[in-house]
Amino acid sequence: MVTLKIEGMSCNNCVRHVTEALKKVAGVERVEVSLEEGRAIVVGSAPAERLIEAVEEEGYTARVA
Repeated sequence: MVTLKIEGMSCNNCVRHVTEALKKVAGVERVEVSLEEGRAIVVGSAPAERLIEAVEEEGYTARVA
């Protein structure tokens, strides 16, 4: 499990974009994104670096929390 701090999300549409981007990463089994907490919890075998890249490709900032 990887917890990411996500910055730049301002609405539920942002949450959808981040969720969909993370789900596309190979090895991801489950994704939970919280707008209020500004974080994503990702379950699976995907490396954190690849998850961060996927979020940043959508225009948001991410780091391991």
